[in-house]
Amino acid sequence: MKRTRDEVDATLQIAKLNAAELLPAVHCLGFGPGASGAAAGDFCLLELEPTLCQQLEDGHSLVIRGDKDEQAVLCSKDKTYDLKIADTSNMLLFIPGCKTPDQLKKEDSHCNIIHTEIFGFSNNYWELRRRRPKLKKLKKLLMENPYEGPDSQKEKDSNSSKYTTEDLLDQIQASEEEIMTQLQVLNACKIGGYWRILEFDYEMKLLNHVTQLVDSESWSFGKVPLNTCLQELGPLEPDGCFKFFREMIEHCLKCYGKKYVDEGEVYFELDADKICRAAARMLLQNAVKFNLAEFQEVWQQSVPEGMVTSLDQLKGLALVDRHSRPEIIFLLKVDDLPEDNQERFNSLFSLREKWTEEDIAPYIQDLCGEKQTIGALLTKYSHSSMQNGVKVYNSRRPIS
Repeated sequence: MKRTRDEVDATLQIAKLNAAELLPAVHCLGFGPGASGAAAGDFCLLELEPTLCQQLEDGHSLVIRGDKDEQAVLCSKDKTYDLKIADTSNMLLFIPGCKTPDQLKKEDSHCNIIHTEIFGFSNNYWELRRRRPKLKKLKKLLMENPYEGPDSQKEKDSNSSKYTTEDLLDQIQASEEEIMTQLQVLNACKIGGYWRILEFDYEMKLLNHVTQLVDSESWSFGKVPLNTCLQELGPLEPDGCFKFFREMIEHCLKCYGKKYVDEGEVYFELDADKICRAAARMLLQNAVKFNLAEFQEVWQQSVPEGMVTSLDQLKGLALVDRHSRPEIIFLLKVDDLPEDNQERFNSLFSLREKWTEEDIAPYIQDLCGEKQTIGALLTKYSHSSMQNGVKVYNSRRPIS
């Protein structure tokens, strides 16, 4: 049954409300025959921040990603959000075509009674919380089949795992922009339409070709000509692999240098820190522990002449134990550590009971969210104390 104006006025009197203080238009709500069905799960409410609303209004999409064993996340073009169900004590009603007070004011309605059917209701909604993208899986997928060169036996195996951009977007819980950025961090490249990571020994082979050519031609590491590089190094690969090899040489130059154009010619400025870091990884990957003094001597000898090695180049790649006698260094790559905050700290404190901020910072920097600092993370997951005049951090919880 529909209410009359007299009934509405009587209700206002019972509620002791002054009609003069209210808008003249009145919404009379009633449940329709389909309301219970809609509330059973045909629709969900999602709370969005203004920027995400604007993206939808502009025609962009939001995508929910996650396998059956993963917590679902929602991704925009450039950000990732956790999806959490939030309960509310106020019943939320689905009312198609419902007009807000601002809309009613613009219509300048006079004593209108608007009868509106409630289509459904809910006692919860989906809430979004910005989170770091889950990118650990990206490297894991690409490392299933690293690229070892155009003439390797793996490339002749049609069953080898390979992933297109669409495949990665379907399986990785991150936005497209975050995935593409991480592919650059991993030095991945597209080969035959598939994203691949170069096998490290093959990557070092390419880099050695480049550095040896630079040395033999007496070029500056700040000005390596691309075309001459490709012409000189191309014949090193077997017939039929020339095109692929040229592409790999150019990719190697991009990984270890910065591209620029001078007088119409393309050059690369090689990054000494990246080359020294790669040489250190090559030395450390085959040794469980390395005498620090001996390592530094061999390391300096293994890099191109004119480049200077420094332990600062190894942050997030290797760790020095100053307490052992003699001092040692060993490989500890940040991208091999757990992605979860607590698991990351558990892993680090299992390896070493007490850390200085200088040592632990490279291994937790990537855990910092928006406006979060390393200091805040250390405060949350560790205790601090003084040891020989130096502040050190240990775990807040027992490590088994």
